Amino acid sequence: MIKDFMDKNFLLHSEAAEYFYHNHAAKMPIIDFHSHLNPAEIAEDKQFDNLTQIWLYADHYKWRAMRTNGIDEYYCTGEASDYEKFEKWAETVPYTMRNPLYHWTHLELQRYFGINDLLTPDTAKKIYNTTSEMLKTKDFSVRNLLRKMNIEVICTTDDPIDNLKMHQQIKNDNFEIKVLPTWRPDSAMNISNPNTYNQYLDSLSNVSNIDISTFDKLIEALRKRHEYFAQNGCKSSDHGVETLYSVDYNYYEIEKIFSRLRARKEITTEEILKFKSAMCYEFGLMDNERGWVQQWHIGVFRNNNTRLFNQLGADKGFDSIGDFNIGASLVRFLDNLDKNNKLTKTILYNINPSDNALIATMIGNFQDGTLAGKIQMGAAWWFLDQKEGIESQLNAVSNYSLLSRFVGMLTDSRSFLSYPRHEYFRRILCNTIGNDIEKGELPYDKNSIGKMIENISYGNAKEFFGF
Repeated sequence: MIKDFMDKNFLLHSEAAEYFYHNHAAKMPIIDFHSHLNPAEIAEDKQFDNLTQIWLYADHYKWRAMRTNGIDEYYCTGEASDYEKFEKWAETVPYTMRNPLYHWTHLELQRYFGINDLLTPDTAKKIYNTTSEMLKTKDFSVRNLLRKMNIEVICTTDDPIDNLKMHQQIKNDNFEIKVLPTWRPDSAMNISNPNTYNQYLDSLSNVSNIDISTFDKLIEALRKRHEYFAQNGCKSSDHGVETLYSVDYNYYEIEKIFSRLRARKEITTEEILKFKSAMCYEFGLMDNERGWVQQWHIGVFRNNNTRLFNQLGADKGFDSIGDFNIGASLVRFLDNLDKNNKLTKTILYNINPSDNALIATMIGNFQDGTLAGKIQMGAAWWFLDQKEGIESQLNAVSNYSLLSRFVGMLTDSRSFLSYPRHEYFRRILCNTIGNDIEKGELPYDKNSIGKMIENISYGNAKEFFGF
């Protein structure tokens, strides 16, 4: 029997899966503990004029698909009109079948706008006009879009130099959804370009009122900003690295490297690795002192197309899964903190599926009984947040750790229409559990498994981060 496309039991292929999704997963609030939403747009309760603005202006997933479909850059990040860009996306959508974009696109049309039509060139104009009219009403302002999705907490991604005024405004408005900053200090350790790095240090010096003339002063300034973030509700850090940096170094080497940086002198590859190693360790210490969760996103090859990177800049869809050798450095990083009893709650996100077993077993090395699931394998991330990738991550956690203690899904998105990704994850989770029940590999225990589903969907993250 052929099922209807994306009906109420979409992705649920057993009676047990249907039961646990509809009676447990679906009702849980959303905690989005890692996103790239713009807090200013939440603070001002922005309204978008049309679907292109909220859907296509910053979505590198869609741009990659459009380019692959032979769409000129003019219609992706170029000067084409909003409707012309939407037309080209609608032209591309039928070619995205079996790509998660096909599911996400239609989930978002259904959940936010009540549109069940497939997006095609034939339906593009009607869908564009209908959604544009809806977006212009107050019911579809940014805050009301968030309210539609039963969201309890959103964590944005913020540089240490950010003044966090937008977060303060949101809080002062008594907006019922918590919007909290996340400490993202990547720029504080990116020393590959001394001129750019010095410009960043000057900005950090200004906001911290500390003359950053030495490495000690750099750490002092960062600690001051770390405290400021904590005062504004921050409970976690986030870092994007190729691998965890943990080569051997001593204080005098780092001080010397920093002095050379301040003099705008070129730094060797070995010096870069040592400096980044020192910074990773210092960030770990700061997070431990405050009881924050540290999140590490590991392993992306970024900005691979030099010509288009020079033309368009970063975050335009020219990144890919990397094949870094992450294991040995990750062990040293975690162990260096743990042997001094300075290892805080940690989430490790890998982007290469071949590292699933490595990460899932690595986290077991540093569970110390102080709290359940202290070290986590993060949800399937970026290129892996599709059906197979999510299933593989769930299986890795199940096989090598405790799925019941997993903190669940996040959007990692810049779009206010991305929240059905939590639903997508929850359906896949319930289907995975339901399949085991149907095969007699798990008991059909509605109470205990229902509680597990609720915790993975919501409860574990709430407790882990302390929201």
